[in-house]
Amino acid sequence: MAVPKRRHSKSRSRKRRSQYYNELKAPQLMECNNCGHPKVMHRACPECGYYRGRQVVEVPEEIY
Repeated sequence: MAVPKRRHSKSRSRKRRSQYYNELKAPQLMECNNCGHPKVMHRACPECGYYRGRQVVEVPEEIY
């Protein structure tokens, strides 16, 4: 079995790992069952304040 003659430096290993360890992923979205707007999974809807069929957050009424 091949064995490296010299060890890799910390910076070389960290540069290689940074390609997949720190990869950013878009949050997983779903459609709100109450209002139909996209929302992050397992969070209350920012538009209507509903989560799992009941209102858990009071959304302030915006006046334009």
